Amino acid sequence: MFRSNPVLWPKPPVIWSFGIAVLSVATALILTQLPALHLEAAPVSLFLFAVMFSAWVGGVAPGLLATALSALAFYYYFLPPMHSLAAKPEGIPRFIALAVSLLFAGLLSAAQRSATESLRRARDNLIGTVQQLQRANEALQAESRERKSAEEKLQQSEAYLSEAQRLSPTGSFGWRISTGETIWSEETFRIFQYDRATKPTVELVLQRVHPEDAALVKQTLERASQDGKDFDHEYRLVMPDGSVKYVHVAAHALSDESGSIEFVGALMDTTERKRAEEALRRSESYLAEAQRLARTGSWAWEVAGGDALHLSEEWYRIYGFDPDKGTSAWEEKAQRIHPEDRDKWQRAIDRAIGEKSDYEVEMRILLPDGTVKYIHTVGHPVLNASGDVVQFVGTSTDITNRVHAEEALRQAQSDLAHVNRVTTMGELTASLAHEVKQPIAAAVTNANTSLRWLAANPPNLEEARAAATRMMNDGRRAGEIVSRIHLLFKKGTPQRELVDINEVIREMIVLLRNEAMRYSISVRTELEADLPPVVGDRVQLQQVLMNLMINGIDAMKDVDGARELAINSQRTENEQLLVSVSDTGVGLPPQQADQIFEAFFTTKQHGTGMGLRISRSIVESHGGRLWAADNSPRGASFYLTLPANVDTHENARRRSHSVGH
Repeated sequence: MFRSNPVLWPKPPVIWSFGIAVLSVATALILTQLPALHLEAAPVSLFLFAVMFSAWVGGVAPGLLATALSALAFYYYFLPPMHSLAAKPEGIPRFIALAVSLLFAGLLSAAQRSATESLRRARDNLIGTVQQLQRANEALQAESRERKSAEEKLQQSEAYLSEAQRLSPTGSFGWRISTGETIWSEETFRIFQYDRATKPTVELVLQRVHPEDAALVKQTLERASQDGKDFDHEYRLVMPDGSVKYVHVAAHALSDESGSIEFVGALMDTTERKRAEEALRRSESYLAEAQRLARTGSWAWEVAGGDALHLSEEWYRIYGFDPDKGTSAWEEKAQRIHPEDRDKWQRAIDRAIGEKSDYEVEMRILLPDGTVKYIHTVGHPVLNASGDVVQFVGTSTDITNRVHAEEALRQAQSDLAHVNRVTTMGELTASLAHEVKQPIAAAVTNANTSLRWLAANPPNLEEARAAATRMMNDGRRAGEIVSRIHLLFKKGTPQRELVDINEVIREMIVLLRNEAMRYSISVRTELEADLPPVVGDRVQLQQVLMNLMINGIDAMKDVDGARELAINSQRTENEQLLVSVSDTGVGLPPQQADQIFEAFFTTKQHGTGMGLRISRSIVESHGGRLWAADNSPRGASFYLTLPANVDTHENARRRSHSVGH
């Protein structure tokens, strides 16, 4: 802007200012001397311009120099006599007028220049000030925007904080010791249930404190105000409606330069957490008591390291460990497993890990005092996101009492079955005596016959030998009958072996043949040949069939018409043996068909009501089933199934076939 407007050009250096003054006057003089311009008649104007230009450019001093030079030039060149510096009295007035005009013009130009420069400087200062004001305004606007943004963020942050405190629920507070000034957040007001317009004080807090906790709270506040240290405590509040709240207070002490102490802290409503902890403790207590009553301990262990993650109190009691020993007891658990059961236990775990499945195993543990316990353990796998087994959780139940009870029950059942057999055999005494008497009488007859043949003259040795052979067979038959009776009377633990069910049926038919004949009962059998054996106790199976056959005989004693006892055996499709004993007697008791297998239920005048109950227990202990159904048009049928030992039977057949060829 300065280069385009000469008026606003800055002053040149002083030496240049005087040089410009001399040059300006010289230029004006030269212009007046050029004939071609015809300016010799107007030198005053040119000198005035030179003075004004010199004063404008250089200021007062160059203006005065230009004035003096212009006056001297006018006096020398334009006042007659021209080109002379001699005195010119006639031109003095004109010279003075010119000098005053030049002086006035120079001073006026210098003053105008000074004013212009002042205005320029004022304008520049004003522009600078305006620019500074603009920059300040922009800075203020930016600061205002930042402040507004900060205020918005602060408001948003306060809103988030307020919402977070409401959800926590946790309130904040400030407490200045020197003045007693207290500040509460909105959530703190809500926790204490005071109106927001209420001025918060320590006294308001104490008014809400539970009477039983008031002394502790006062002591805590007094100590904090004296030593200025952080405090952290829990206490209860009693609300206006009588409800009780649990709060947890934590405060941090701050100190300013003057040493004044201010506490800032948080107040958390822990009522729900406390209730949950009470409920959890109650639940844990119930669980511990339930585990103690059920004699079942819970546990969890990590597959990778084999370390225990959880062991319940009952688990420690079952395995005989002190709970203070901690989870390290898990490492010693394996040593307490009975040596004969360790492999079974380890195989179950290895299979569960490999198959990622549950495992269930019964085993014995041997305590340091020699006590043996029976344990039933169930484990369930916990898989990670990749489907790998990382943990097992489960239970261990002390089933020692159950095992002992089962053993006692089995012994009692065995004893009861023996009593039942003895009772039954007692009822069949006459029939059994007749059964034994027949071969003995035949043996006596054959002995007499043998003696007669030997007494003949000459002795008939061939006939005597034949009679002796018959006598020997009769004695063997009597011995077999006595042996069968002895087995039924024998008391002992069950002995499992391979049993031919058809052979057992035939033995019982022989044993009860005389009883059937006594009541004119025909016995018919349909026994499937080549049946596979069953694994069981021969004597117990004899007892079941004897009970069923005697029941059939008893049911037909007093009926009119045909009396037939039918016994069938066959192999079913599901590898079971099915045996049925049917009669044409009075049938099952009406409306009581489901009760005949119950203990002490009987339709016989002198019955014990235990025969069928014992029979069903024996069959079920062999893995089978026993049930009854009515016959048409009369009578009843009893059915029993037993699992066949197919593998043994097939192997025997293959061996027999191989030997035959």
